[in-house]
This record gives sequence, C-alpha cells and structure tokens, in this order.
Amino acid sequence: MGWPRDDDKLERVRASMAEQEIDAIVARAPDNVLYLTNFWGMKGYDAVCFPREGDPVLLCLEASADDAARTAWTTDIRLVAGYEPTDPRPPTLRTLELATAVAREYGTVGLELSLGTQAADRMVGEPTTFTKDWFDAFPDAVDATPVLVEARALKTPQELERMRLANEIAAAAMDHVRGVIRPGTTEAQIAAEWLGFVHGEGTGWAGKVELALGFSLVWAGTGIKTFTATTSRPVVEGEPTLFEIWVCADGYWCDHTKNIVVGDLKDDYRELEARLRDVYDDAVGFCAPGVSLAELDRRIRAGIDAMGYPGQPSHPICHGVGARAHEPPYAHQAGGGTVETGMVLAIEPGCYWQKGGGLRLEDNFLITPNGPEKLSPFPDGIVQAHA
Repeated sequence: MGWPRDDDKLERVRASMAEQEIDAIVARAPDNVLYLTNFWGMKGYDAVCFPREGDPVLLCLEASADDAARTAWTTDIRLVAGYEPTDPRPPTLRTLELATAVAREYGTVGLELSLGTQAADRMVGEPTTFTKDWFDAFPDAVDATPVLVEARALKTPQELERMRLANEIAAAAMDHVRGVIRPGTTEAQIAAEWLGFVHGEGTGWAGKVELALGFSLVWAGTGIKTFTATTSRPVVEGEPTLFEIWVCADGYWCDHTKNIVVGDLKDDYRELEARLRDVYDDAVGFCAPGVSLAELDRRIRAGIDAMGYPGQPSHPICHGVGARAHEPPYAHQAGGGTVETGMVLAIEPGCYWQKGGGLRLEDNFLITPNGPEKLSPFPDGIVQAHA
C-alpha cells in the first residue's frame, strides 16, 4: 500500500548528511532504497540517488514501473530495462550507468561502503548484490553507511506503525499455531502452519499490508539449539517448542522468539523458564535512554553465567529491528553506543543444554522516556497450547 512521505525520517537523513558534508547518497541495498523512497523492489536491481537538497531519483527496473509509480515518494523515476536487445549486458550495469550520470552533478557522493548485511528484495529468497564495478565507478566516494545507520536507529511514528503491523501478524500466527499444535506434529509441519498464516492472513492485514512474508526456525524439545535447522523432529508433550520467527510486512520487520508447550510443562523446563525470565526482565528494565549497550551485553551474559551457563549464548543478545530484522545498534562488549529514545531493540537471552534443549526469550521493545514498550501482543515465556 502507499504510505505518505515520511518527512521526519528523510529530514533526519539530510541533517546527518549535512554534518558529514555529503551532497548525495547513492544506495542500492533494497532496505536502504525502501527507507529513502518507500519503493521495495522485486529483484534488487534498483538504486536511489538521494541528494541533501532536491528530489531523489529512483532507478527502477522497467518491469516494476507500476509498483514504483504507486508506492515511491519521488516522482523522478528512471527506468532500467531488464533486457535490452541493443545492450545485452546484465541490468545492474545499466543501473550503474544511470546512477553515475545522476550523481555526476553532485560534489561529495556517499556509497554503502561498509554495509555488513542487507535485507532482501521483495522476492526475499535471493538478495542481489552489485559487483566491483559499482564501487570502481565512484572512486572518490565516502562511506554513507554511518549516516544511514544513525538515521535508521531511531524510528519515526510511521515506521513504528508499520512495525506494529508486523508484530500483530506474528502474534496472530502464534495464536493460530497454539490451537493446532499437537504431540507428534513435526517441527516442519508446525512451522508451515505459522508461515502459511503469516502469508495468507498477513497479506492484506488491516487493509494496510500489501505483502507479508514469514521466516522461521522451529525446534522441539531436545532440538532447541542455536544455529540449527528445522527438522522432522516431533513435538513432545511437556517440552517447549521454540519459534524463532520473523515477519516482513512491506519491508518492515519484527523478530521474536516464542515458546509453546503441549500439556503440562516438565519441572526442569519450569525452573529454567523462571530463572531465564529473571535475566530477561532485568535486561528489559535496564534499557533506559542513555544506558550503555556494552553494559547491557555484560549484564545479560553475567546473569546467564550465574544461572550456570558460562559463555552462553553464542548468538547476539540485543540488536535493532526496522527495515531489516537484524540491524544496528548491536549490544556488544567490544562496541560502544547507548540506548536511546526511539530505538526498537530485540532483546533475546538464551541458554542451552549440552545434549539438546534449552530456552530463548525474545521480543521487540520500543525505547520510550518512560521505559521500554513491548510491541508484540503475544506473551513471553512458555505459553500453553490450547487443548
């Protein structure tokens, strides 16, 4: 769906560009193109030239012209042919030619030189990245990534509205699987139930979501580990099934870990849940504006160490969420930065048993002057399935 131009967001970017003396940003990562233009491309062949003053220029694949005209915030849309009989080169090279021509009128140009990760295009499964030619074409470019990171870290009211939609869809899908999960259902089968709900019901959600896509890792009982795949392992009564889940609603994301148990929770998991919940609640309460992100990481890991799980977890325990499921800021002891009003943080402590099993808790929290606001309506902890 079309959203009105988010001037709060765009002016924040331009203010940061002025501080860094960048005249124009040429961005090609789909999440940055979306962030600066509201256009979410299909294949990642698109780019934007976003000037400090004046109108942006969207470089768009010809096949997506109608989508761009309907959703983009700029009227200056220049089309790139996917196939051109007189020019059989890949379309990214035609995008590059247009980008260099548009950027030529500006002095200092910024590129995403230190881009660590990017969200995928609207096809999602196969992110498109540009070749060395893209960087060679701008030999005097400065790094615009810090400008975009700084701007993206603080969410505008419109961004929050869009993220709330993703959170609502994820929670509704969890309510759905809570009613259909049974002992013997496999991880993959219950993941499919969740994914099907997100795509089938989330697309069109509240008349505001044009496309909703879900992503999941589902682990049952002893299958709960870090960095492992969903399998055909069955759901076990009395042991939690963990859902590591993401919803992307028109390019804005949520990132949760939720847990469902069929029947009565076993005592060892009940004790683990209570102790990990203390660490989780302490971390959430600690996230006031101005506190150190490095100290947040130390605090959570010290709490998990005190539980008897030294060195855990192997995954990050806090990161930003927005136009990517995982984006800066990150809480890391070797890093810097502070928690600030307007950030949305995923907080996710976890601990895991050596022979399989364990628990992770995660939700997204908007940092406000009055404390963190939980964005998902689905409960934290281990939730009992509907009989």
